[in-house]
Amino acid sequence: MAYPTDQWAIVATPISRSPEYLLTLPDGTVKQINPFTGTEVWTVAGREDRPIRVPKNEPQAIDLAGQGHFCEFCEGRYLETSPEKARVVNQDGWQLQRFTPADQMNATVAQFRRVPNLYPVLSYAYWQANYDYQIPADLQARSLDYLESEAGAQHILALMTQKIKAKNLPAEKQAAELAAIDRAAQQTQCDALFASGHDLIIARRHYIDGATNTSQLAGSATLSIDEHAQFIKLTVQSINDLLDANRYIRYVVVFQNWLRDAGASFDHLHKQLVSIDERGVQHEMAYRRLLQNPNTYNDDAVNYASNRNLVVAENEHALAFAGFGHRFPTIEIYSKSGTCDPWAQSEDELRCMSDMIHAMHVATGPETPCNEEWHYRPVDFPLPMPWRVMLKWRIANVAGFEGATKIYNNAVSPERLRDTIVPRLFDLRSAGQISDLRIATECACRPNPLRYQA
Repeated sequence: MAYPTDQWAIVATPISRSPEYLLTLPDGTVKQINPFTGTEVWTVAGREDRPIRVPKNEPQAIDLAGQGHFCEFCEGRYLETSPEKARVVNQDGWQLQRFTPADQMNATVAQFRRVPNLYPVLSYAYWQANYDYQIPADLQARSLDYLESEAGAQHILALMTQKIKAKNLPAEKQAAELAAIDRAAQQTQCDALFASGHDLIIARRHYIDGATNTSQLAGSATLSIDEHAQFIKLTVQSINDLLDANRYIRYVVVFQNWLRDAGASFDHLHKQLVSIDERGVQHEMAYRRLLQNPNTYNDDAVNYASNRNLVVAENEHALAFAGFGHRFPTIEIYSKSGTCDPWAQSEDELRCMSDMIHAMHVATGPETPCNEEWHYRPVDFPLPMPWRVMLKWRIANVAGFEGATKIYNNAVSPERLRDTIVPRLFDLRSAGQISDLRIATECACRPNPLRYQA
């Protein structure tokens, strides 16, 4: 239920009212402002009636002989990605294995793998040149051990050859570069991979188990509740590992591009973790806002969404609402934990966050291109800030109007997004496909549920 407009008059202490981030005009047009980025978005009356566009390709039959080899991220092609930093296996329970040797890659089945990106955004050379960063001793030892084995040496050689051939150099120059690969060059490459600050978290399946055609891709929406919890847990652990390995990192950008329309290079489920030496523009803006109002993430996000009846689900430690002021339809998922850093949260807090993210993916559906963007407190940030995840449906293209005005058209209003998601959540909960969340009117929606200032 929406709060009465005069409720503030009876409160003894002054409360700062936020501006209207959602304004519905008499003709039905909804104008939105994102409180944290200033992005202006319109949902114009009449355009919202257009069907939600989900790109579809004509399904093709799968060649089952290629099982496990559909792309470079598949389980039959482990050696086409960089040396592993970690893998999660489900063998007598969920287990984490670190630094699998090249000759033992197939000894277990990796449900999720953490590997360095072969083409990082910021390479090891970047950190060396700009900060005189050197590979830590423990990672140096891992690198040396990896290259000591014949399988490891062959793996590194194959990766270096792949990178040189990808340059499309003239034949003579390519031959010269290939001929220059000696043991020292291999060790340099191996060190760069083990000390990499840009990692991938790759899921096992390319298609769902038993798939027969190419429309049956395996995404976050097709993972089980427990599988998704392991996916999130490995991602959180990996952020902490990257921060521990390089003191010059100020933030690890975490995101997931699902399907090519959302920017994915491979239609194979994976997350990316990119270490950078700045906080990023969004966090600088957030810092200024938090200085003005430390409770801004309650006041201008969750409380505002609750007052506008946009909350779609809640559990003990997380909640989700239909977001406002986004270029694309966006479900915002917030951790209610009093612990700001995801890697410092308890098992229960992490699990609640995973369950909420998973439920929103399942309700979205695996056929919808989407970005999963993580936001949390940078390591040098002096103010508390909650962990939150944005799930953005990439079902429209930014066009000329947006470029000319910086006003973005989003055909799906927050209310329509809520009304799309909520019935799906009820059905999915009944079917046991998501965890036992409180949905819509079942949610407590108490003011200030985020405990990040605690």
